[in-house]
Amino acid sequence: MQSPHQILGPSRRSLLLGAGATALTAAAASTASASTAAASTTSAAAGGVGPADVAVPSPDTLPLTGGSEFPIGLFWPPHPYASTAERFAEIKHAGFDFVISGNYAGDGNIFQYQLGLARDAGLQMLISDDIQIRNMSRWFSISDTTTDFLSVTPAEASALYIRARDAYGPYSSLAGFNFYDEPGAGWFATLAKALAISRELAPQLLPYINLLPSDDPSYYRNFVDVVKPSLISFDRYPLLAAGQEDANYFHNWAIVRDAALHGDIPSWVYIQTLAYNNHREPTAAELLWQINISLAYGAKGIQYFTYWTPEAARGEGFGPALITVDGKRTPRYDAAKQINTTWLHQVGRELKPLVSESVVHANETPLPNGAVGFTPTNLVSGISGNSVVVGTFRSRDAASGDRWVLVANRSHSARARAVVGVDDQTVGSVGVFQPAKQKYVSQRVGPVQVSLAPGAATLIKLGAK
Repeated sequence: MQSPHQILGPSRRSLLLGAGATALTAAAASTASASTAAASTTSAAAGGVGPADVAVPSPDTLPLTGGSEFPIGLFWPPHPYASTAERFAEIKHAGFDFVISGNYAGDGNIFQYQLGLARDAGLQMLISDDIQIRNMSRWFSISDTTTDFLSVTPAEASALYIRARDAYGPYSSLAGFNFYDEPGAGWFATLAKALAISRELAPQLLPYINLLPSDDPSYYRNFVDVVKPSLISFDRYPLLAAGQEDANYFHNWAIVRDAALHGDIPSWVYIQTLAYNNHREPTAAELLWQINISLAYGAKGIQYFTYWTPEAARGEGFGPALITVDGKRTPRYDAAKQINTTWLHQVGRELKPLVSESVVHANETPLPNGAVGFTPTNLVSGISGNSVVVGTFRSRDAASGDRWVLVANRSHSARARAVVGVDDQTVGSVGVFQPAKQKYVSQRVGPVQVSLAPGAATLIKLGAK
């Protein structure tokens, strides 16, 4: 499948590079010589800090991946002329927590202006800076061999990073930098060096990379092993034209889940909000379905692609997203607001600190590619009824025998009813999560009746005896 990031990516990068070449960040330019001098005093600039030389911060200590709040973000925000306090408040009002810069925001002055708007609205930003950050992670490789074609030295890469850090770091809304959108595996070595530099010079910032959709497990596993990222993010848009689904959507999710568990890092995903070539416009239920399927597969962050609608001149036949090209809200804005503020933030707080233990498909024949069928466990003795996707989660406290079970409707067009059998020999309590009250409502230990609207899910806590 061809991702819209692959379409938007090159043209977006070309545009940002062109804009940045004629309008270098004023703040960065004014400190460039001082930054270069400062870089020479760091161990990174002095010669060659390697990825193994810098400690990898725990995701728990970083913006967005840390803390109790489940991160909800967006790609393709309001363009510079539409970047106003009202527009950023509109984003916050819809339950979003962070913004990934883009939509022709290529100039550093614009980034600083948007960071101010984000700060005032209570949002955080990941900045896609093509002049400093991308020059050390995307446009050039990092090499100690100065004769390497299209490369920068570690000292030069450090100087570039310092310029970006010093230009945007004073804004409390800066969560981190977007280093690369959809790298091929050939870039992993340079990204490992770039992230090591970031961690040495600004360990408090999140280094963000989003990966390609892929059915190759080695792509994601090597990313985790080589780059040592703070999270693993990917995009795959499953809602195809004529009512079809991407046949390998679950397969891709299973691979990413495995890689995230291997690295003990959070997994994030993009969800599809709009129609484009060979992809349909999602319904409100299909937005919810993508989110709940992702939660069942262990997602610790959700990102919307896109928020603002890319204009027709970009190609690919993009339809309206949450906000139209001319700034009008679509029904998907209201749907996203409803999902984010009444369900995703609440259930996300419950799931974020937990570890994905298993994900299975119950009552579905044939199974989708990559899916695992349900088999009874010592806690859940059976699942009958309609098709559901069931994620089971455990506490990080190994001494705890409690389990959390997210039951998601496999269908985004029909209601599902299922019965979750509970083994009363091992389960001492059952609670059904009520998001409006942010608490679990106890029921007797026994079968749990589940009725799910299209795309919906419910969370059950099974307390061990």
